[in-house]
Amino acid sequence: MKPRRSTFLPGIVLVLSVLASGWFLQRGVAAEAGATAESQVFDQVVSLVRSTFVDPVNDDDLYESAIKGILEDLNDPNTAFMHAPEADNLSIRTEGEYGGVGLEIVDRNGYVTVVTAMPGTPGTRAGIRAGDRIVEVDGESIVDRGSEYAVSLLRGAPGTAVNVAVERNGVDGTIPFEISRAIIVVHSVPFAIALKPGVGYVPLHLFSETSPAEVREALASLGGSGLEGVILDLRGNPGGVLEGGIEVADLFLEAGDLVVETRGRAPGQSASYSASDPDSYPDLELVVLVDERSASASEIVAGALQDHDRALVLGARTWGKGSVQSIFRLSGGNVLKLTTARWFTASGRSIQKPRDEQLSTLDDGIPTVSGALTTVPDDTERPVYTSMGGRTLIGGGGITPDVVVPLDTLTTDEQVAVRKLFREAGALSAALFDFAVEYVSLRPDLSPDFDVGSEMLDRFYGYLTGEAGLTVDRATFDAVRRYLVYQLEAEIALRAFGDEGQFHRLRSYDPVLTKAVEVLERADGPADLVRAGALEPEAVQVGGGG
Repeated sequence: MKPRRSTFLPGIVLVLSVLASGWFLQRGVAAEAGATAESQVFDQVVSLVRSTFVDPVNDDDLYESAIKGILEDLNDPNTAFMHAPEADNLSIRTEGEYGGVGLEIVDRNGYVTVVTAMPGTPGTRAGIRAGDRIVEVDGESIVDRGSEYAVSLLRGAPGTAVNVAVERNGVDGTIPFEISRAIIVVHSVPFAIALKPGVGYVPLHLFSETSPAEVREALASLGGSGLEGVILDLRGNPGGVLEGGIEVADLFLEAGDLVVETRGRAPGQSASYSASDPDSYPDLELVVLVDERSASASEIVAGALQDHDRALVLGARTWGKGSVQSIFRLSGGNVLKLTTARWFTASGRSIQKPRDEQLSTLDDGIPTVSGALTTVPDDTERPVYTSMGGRTLIGGGGITPDVVVPLDTLTTDEQVAVRKLFREAGALSAALFDFAVEYVSLRPDLSPDFDVGSEMLDRFYGYLTGEAGLTVDRATFDAVRRYLVYQLEAEIALRAFGDEGQFHRLRSYDPVLTKAVEVLERADGPADLVRAGALEPEAVQVGGGG
């Protein structure tokens, strides 16, 4: 199955007309005929600085500073100039396996900021979380060095250690982490299960070339139970391979349905991608779960299924990563990664969220009982669009669910106490891991309904303040009991029973999943599911019927 698309040619001619004017890639090359007056002024400034400034100026540094200044003024964290070694790192990261830590990072006000720690990777296990600002890697400051440079330091041979220091909102000073690199190969669909007769659950953790096949296999494995509805969970999915996302959407759309389009300023930068095959599951009721960490290809899939009234979208407004980057090869093996277009859904909604709103998602995030990210409700007036079936959809960046389901946040006192523990977050996460591994190893017959009660909490407190060597007063520990109970349940269940076992253990903490099951149980077919979602009384209705 191959998605239809229009011809997509990078606007390299336009870029070269700017870059090849001779003033910032190669020394001494005369300006091309027809160069603008501004470029001539730039040439003059460079020449005067080189020949007349009171201190000697290195030509390479001068041109690199000019490049950085131009790109920084674009205020786009996804645009970057990369030297040859960094360009090689980008190729390895996008084309093959690599040794790394599994962090999705962006440039933000001079800081390398974590958007997502990918599930099942060393970064997640170490305790890195969304919003952390990486300030050092192996003792070297990376402030103002950019995310691509950070990636070049974080990657390395599998099994080797890398030390990072992060700054975290609400925590004084930096937090140290030691992370063991590993081959970053994460299955798109770790498992698929029937939640009850007729209702299936498929978590999709990221998009890769194998994602469409993995989703098909997951649905086939659930089909024997008389599958009527399925929950496709895209929460925490940072995106990945675009083609994988388009083909997953194609599984549930009709041939010719527009999945997504790009719009760029230069000729050749606009493209459209449409489904190529008929809906493979026309009678299947579909609910898609999203949250603030669903980004890029996740937003393309959720937006396409929502626009065509094929699925009901539940959860929270997504991240809003809706831009397209083109890679331009430059002289000397260097590379320019430049944002050249933006993604738009079939209804015309831009997926790209304004950058200040993306950053506020990280700044305003406070822990839930599960430790997930939740944000202050969005009261901003945003544009309204219409689905193919006439339903009201909300634009303004990201994908706004049909039904927003609030999470169970910690109380104010609990938040204060949790933030006190965050100061030791690296060591706390390591202690949870070590404690869980030891606990499971001593109990080979551990039952999935193991008890995390006062006895275990007392034992864990003793472990923290003893073997782990942390300074945690009992009052703070007791104040975050709910948070720690969840963390212990999650870590022990994962070590003892794997991803699926952990999911079963934590289901009771998930109001979004509970709501999805309730809506599916009441629906009578795909069309009725979408209509029923607009009438949800307990959650926050965002869209409406048409």
